Amino acid sequence: MEWILLLFLGLVAAILGSIMGLGGGIIIVPALMVLSGYTTILEGITPQVAVGTSLLVMIFTGLSSTLAYVKQKKVDIKSGLIFFIGSGPGALFGVWLNKDINVNMFLIFFGVFIILVSFILMVRKYVKPIQLAKKGGVRRTYQNDLGDTVEYGYHPALGIAIAFVVGMCSGLFGIGGGSLMVPAMILLFAFPAHMAVATSMFLVFLSAIVSSISHISLGNVDWLYAAALIPGAWAGGMIGAAINRRLASDTVVNLLRIMLVIIGIRLIYQGITGA
Repeated sequence: MEWILLLFLGLVAAILGSIMGLGGGIIIVPALMVLSGYTTILEGITPQVAVGTSLLVMIFTGLSSTLAYVKQKKVDIKSGLIFFIGSGPGALFGVWLNKDINVNMFLIFFGVFIILVSFILMVRKYVKPIQLAKKGGVRRTYQNDLGDTVEYGYHPALGIAIAFVVGMCSGLFGIGGGSLMVPAMILLFAFPAHMAVATSMFLVFLSAIVSSISHISLGNVDWLYAAALIPGAWAGGMIGAAINRRLASDTVVNLLRIMLVIIGIRLIYQGITGA
């Protein structure tokens, strides 16, 4: 029964994470910690092991959803690789911080910031994206399902800097980083919502590889837990991408806003209680 519970946890986390580009770690990490007090197989699990195991699972969530989004032609692979220049080293830095840093105050401030981002998304139509640099700016065009051509873009240096912070949060908290990267792509770079989610999952996949390798080397991965979570995560990544395809852009953003508030409250609670 407990193994079935883990399989279901991986499935639900991956579906929600894939729909909104978050990866699912924000669900898996606290769920493992809560379940550790009620189940025999998870008894005594540490936060580091929960984070490390979550990141390993997110490799499969990220890969399955990325493959599904690539078929839908919604992944900006070139932009994802540019962002990975920042998120890769950021993930390694986050893993290093995870070893012994006291992050309680940081969790509180980060949680408040995440909630603030949710409210900014509410008025995103009145927020003007950062102007592209005349030289060195990356410009892209995307044709949505309605046939409209949308232009978006960013300066690589800014994109890499933001992705570094995203990667750091991924390695530190095991949350996948999408809670920051998706809003940044939508608000700052004018990415269409569906493309921001799809590209974020590609970035989650790449960053999770780097972070999980580091956590494996530190002994922070429980392979039995991962084996139970991965099948559900793989299926959930594809299911989430299929659901996302049927949702309107505003619906995707509204779901993201709700999830960001939940994430923010969870981080604040974790910072206050240390749980």
